[in-house]
Amino acid sequence: MAFAIEVPGEAAPLSPEQVYLALQSAGSSHQLQIQTGTQQLQAWETQRGYYTLLQAVFLDKSLPSEVRYLAIIQLKNGIDKYWRKAAINALSKEEKAEIRSHLIQGGLDEPNASLALQNALVVSKVVRVEYPLDWPDVLQNLIKVLRTAHQSNQLHLRRGMMIMLQVIKELSTARLRTSQTSLQSITPEIVFLLNEIYTEKVAYWMAFLNGNGEDEGGAMDAMENSLYALKTLRRLLIVGYEYPNHSSDVQQFWELSQHQFGQFLEMVTHEPPALFSPAKEIVEKHLAQFSKLHVQMSSIHPAAFALLPSSLDLVRAYWGLAAKFGDFYGSETQDFSAKTLENDDSKDKRPVMEKLCLKGLSLIRACIKMVFQPAQSFKYKTAEVKAEQAEGVALIKSQLLTDELVSQMASVIVSKFFVFRQADLDAWEEDQDEWEIKEEGTGDGWEFEVRPCAEKLFMDLVLNFKKLLFDSLLSFFQQAAKTNETSVVTKDAVYTAMGLSASMIFQSFDFNGFLESTLVNDVQQTGPGCKVLRRRLAILIGQWVPISISEQNRVLVYQMFLHMLNPEDEINDYVVRVTAARQLKNAIDDTMFGVENFVPYAANTLARLIGLVQEVENTDTKMAVLDTIRVIAVRMEEHIEPFADQIVSVLPHLWESSGEEHLLKQAILTLICTLVSSMGEKSQRYNSLVLPFIQGAVAPGSEMQIYLLEEALDLWSTILGQAPQPASTEVLTLIESLFPLLEIGSDNLRVVLSIVDSYVSLAPQAMLADAVRPRLMGSMANLLGTKRREMAGQVTTIVENMIRAAAEFGGDSGVALISRDLYDCGYTEKIFAGLRDAWEAHQTTGPSRRYPKLDDVVETDYFTILARFALSDPNVLISIMSSVGDAAEIWRWLSTEWFRHFDSMANIDHQKLSCLALTRLLELPPPMTPIILERLQDYFAMWTSVISEMMTGRDDLGDNLVWQVGELVATEGESPEIYRKRLHGYKDPVHSVHTFVFVKEILSKVVAACGGEEAFQREFASNVDKDVLLGFQNLGTQVNNDPQAFWQT
Repeated sequence: MAFAIEVPGEAAPLSPEQVYLALQSAGSSHQLQIQTGTQQLQAWETQRGYYTLLQAVFLDKSLPSEVRYLAIIQLKNGIDKYWRKAAINALSKEEKAEIRSHLIQGGLDEPNASLALQNALVVSKVVRVEYPLDWPDVLQNLIKVLRTAHQSNQLHLRRGMMIMLQVIKELSTARLRTSQTSLQSITPEIVFLLNEIYTEKVAYWMAFLNGNGEDEGGAMDAMENSLYALKTLRRLLIVGYEYPNHSSDVQQFWELSQHQFGQFLEMVTHEPPALFSPAKEIVEKHLAQFSKLHVQMSSIHPAAFALLPSSLDLVRAYWGLAAKFGDFYGSETQDFSAKTLENDDSKDKRPVMEKLCLKGLSLIRACIKMVFQPAQSFKYKTAEVKAEQAEGVALIKSQLLTDELVSQMASVIVSKFFVFRQADLDAWEEDQDEWEIKEEGTGDGWEFEVRPCAEKLFMDLVLNFKKLLFDSLLSFFQQAAKTNETSVVTKDAVYTAMGLSASMIFQSFDFNGFLESTLVNDVQQTGPGCKVLRRRLAILIGQWVPISISEQNRVLVYQMFLHMLNPEDEINDYVVRVTAARQLKNAIDDTMFGVENFVPYAANTLARLIGLVQEVENTDTKMAVLDTIRVIAVRMEEHIEPFADQIVSVLPHLWESSGEEHLLKQAILTLICTLVSSMGEKSQRYNSLVLPFIQGAVAPGSEMQIYLLEEALDLWSTILGQAPQPASTEVLTLIESLFPLLEIGSDNLRVVLSIVDSYVSLAPQAMLADAVRPRLMGSMANLLGTKRREMAGQVTTIVENMIRAAAEFGGDSGVALISRDLYDCGYTEKIFAGLRDAWEAHQTTGPSRRYPKLDDVVETDYFTILARFALSDPNVLISIMSSVGDAAEIWRWLSTEWFRHFDSMANIDHQKLSCLALTRLLELPPPMTPIILERLQDYFAMWTSVISEMMTGRDDLGDNLVWQVGELVATEGESPEIYRKRLHGYKDPVHSVHTFVFVKEILSKVVAACGGEEAFQREFASNVDKDVLLGFQNLGTQVNNDPQAFWQT
């Protein structure tokens, strides 16, 4: 009768019986019991003693194996979570010690292989954390176990070997130097023991296979033990030695590996077969371990590999094996019919020769890399080690990579490994989508397939032996260009080599002539296998166009791609059309692309690409086709407009059908962004379709925001950049979506601030509305203290532009309204607090000197905001100062800091802005006038400096920052936003007001208000340093050639 826990999991006490019952329930076939048991186990996870009880259940062999298996799995998961000391709810030292004490013996006595493996994994995870500090003797204990069990207890030996393997696998991933050093210190002892066990076990089962013995079970046990030993030795020889070639044990085993590699290979390839499963499979696994050892040694310890005994002969043997395998790898007699698939599973099992050939090709690649691309290391190396490594490289270069071998490898690769196998063609027919994706795959996929690995090796040879291979390859390609009788698969192989070597031979090989004379005919061929050829032609052209293609042949290329994309041609199956779509991107995305050549073919090409993207089911492939369409839109620029409707028409369906495939949605948004950018204002007709995409993608808390926010913001920004004035209602509706985005702290905030600034430029009145303006100013106040310089500048620019917009559309009352908003949200309070701190810091000297919290750039930003208020309406600035404190007192320290900071303003525009703003303050009536004139000397110095800067280099004595009317003419291709911002800049007093004239006019009024020049001189100018006043007066002489002060009319 099944047992079910009726009470909630939290109510059950922790006891051996309850743990067993909970495990039994969690392993039940009834959903309710599974849920109840699982909840109970989760509730116990942090209780003391729980994992000890789990181990006790596992160790009790009287219990059902299913319950024991679940117990050891729970223990393994718990170690991941709670074994480390820093973990929350970490296991106590006592419980760890109790668990450790049973780990090894519990695994040795376990007869069930699956349970023993899980226990070995538990041991390895504990060792990974605790060795060598908290469990220093674990490896010594395992060595003792293996020595003892070697002759006496075969079960203990097999389980001990299993544990040792898992422990070494785990420790080999350690990155801490302590762990590495500890492992290396004990490696020789382990290697010696495992070598002894391995040699004895191999001798035992070899003798049995040779007819000397009748204990088949003992022979199979010996094979398994030797395989365990070999797996462990392979890892130890790589990670257990700093310089493996210095160890005699490594040298001995290295030679043994080569000898036995040949023996085992003969055993599994002998005709008629001498071995049968399962023995054959285990021997093949031995071969796989040897090949992994050889490849890993060459890549991780290249110098040691070169200097280990007979390594060069080993590489030559691997190449011989690969060349022999190449004789039957590809064939020119493939069946191109739709179905030649076998009914058995043999196509899923790669023969051992193919696996070893793949390792051989990888080994040769590693040898080429160690000569031409040696790994760089920051580790200190003695002169002896450096000399030894140089010797190894020299050996590989001079004695292995000879001209004869390199030429032979290039020839065999092209003629044998580039040829499609029947299995490849069968896979093509069986699942075209999967086959195309696998063939297109990049990254490390070449490590698992012979043909991609051969392509990589061929590229290595071409790149590093260019002079040697050049003539032979060129002759080979030229010969292929002269004959039309070559078979399809041979042409495919030749064209593969031609594409991979394009960058080497393009200056000497006439690809344009070859295109006209041969490839044009090839692409029109029909019949069996021609789809293989067309696919290769698409790849070949995609490889050559960016390197060498004539202007007139670009038209031919577009025609050929259009032909290969034609779905009505039965040769153009799914694979051919998808490959053509991918490669067309390379043909289009070229610096020499001319839109006039492509326009005649654009409509049909895009129509076929759009049809293909709707036909494709795989998301990655859809994205690839969409990316080709995007590149076409980028390259065609405004010429894409006639074809945009057919592109956009399919996007809503793609969006809806994509479901949770957010990567596809990203590609759609990126494509729309490209269309908007290319079409300019004409893209506005898609707003009703596109803006809902953006609104959904930026909605707070939505899943789409997580994946699509960046692309949606880029699209939003691009739409605003191309939007004409007045802004449409649809565009303005999105303003509300900005406010949640202003609270995010990621890098996307920079784009959000850019969008806000675009709205201020596009629709200033909408941004000044009561529903938007106060909230926006509050957001700017929250961002005022940002540490990111670019964002801080954006915040200042937005507030500046809002002040200017308020002045333009609301006059003085509008500016006053903005000032109140900034005061209410604390913006101005932060500014004055920061500037006050800067002033106080600059009053300190000597040992007590301190530095202000603001850096010079941020301080300039603060003064820029105050300058905008003063320039728009001086009374507003005084009102702001009065709201903070006593205006006169604030002016005295503020003006001191402002004038002091002038020389720290790196941008001359900011200097002129502050100059104009401070000058406007002189218009204020008493009682502020005499207070402001207390700084008259600073005013004179400022005017002299800024006006001189504005006049520098000019013969007409104009103002360097004043823009001319001619600068307002819109240029071709200029977006509406760029023109708006240029017009906005033109209206800025910084670029429209002549500094000299402005100062002269206001100063004249000040002199008059003071009772005339004589009174002004007596009351105020007399307090100014004579040199400062003289420099100021010289400005008038410079302009009027008259010694009188220039403010006089």
